[in-house]
Amino acid sequence: MKGEKIVMKVQTGYLYHIKDDFFDIVNDDNLMQNHEKGKKRPTYFTIKDNDILWFIPISSKIDKKIIDKKIEKYGFCNTILIEKIFDEESAILLQNAFPTLEKYIDHVHTIDGKPARVPEKLEQIIYDNFKELMKLNTRGIKVFFTDIDKMKEQMLEELKVSSK
Repeated sequence: MKGEKIVMKVQTGYLYHIKDDFFDIVNDDNLMQNHEKGKKRPTYFTIKDNDILWFIPISSKIDKKIIDKKIEKYGFCNTILIEKIFDEESAILLQNAFPTLEKYIDHVHTIDGKPARVPEKLEQIIYDNFKELMKLNTRGIKVFFTDIDKMKEQMLEELKVSSK
C-alpha cells in the first residue's frame, strides 16, 4: 500500500534512512546535513555489528576531484568509492560513516516497493574497505570525519540505559 512503511529485520547490505532524532542527539556538525527542500537525509548502506549499526552515506553527488587528489597524495583512495548502484553512479562515502542504533532507523529504502540491497559483490567491497579504515582508526589514524569512537560510546551508553 502506498505510504505504508516496510518493516524488516535490519541487515548488512541493505539501504536505510535515519530519523532526525539521531542527529539532534549526537549533535555533530561533521555529519552530512539534510537535503534541501524537506527531502530526507542520504540513503545509508548499513553494516550490522551486534547492536551497533554502521551507516555509510550513498550520494548521487560525485566530485571525482577529491578522489583524484587522494590518489595523487596516497596512491589510492579507499575512503570514497564510485560504483553503480541501481543503475546510477553513486559515491559511497566511507569517510562519512558513523555508528547508530536500530531505534534511529526511519525506514528501509525501497525500489519498486521492495527493500533495496546492494549486490553482494559490491557489499563485500564496501565491507572490506570499511574494515581497513576501522583498522587505521584503531591505530589512531583519523580517516572518518566524525569522532566515531565517541559516537559509538554514546550509542553503547544509550543501550545500557535503555536495558535497565
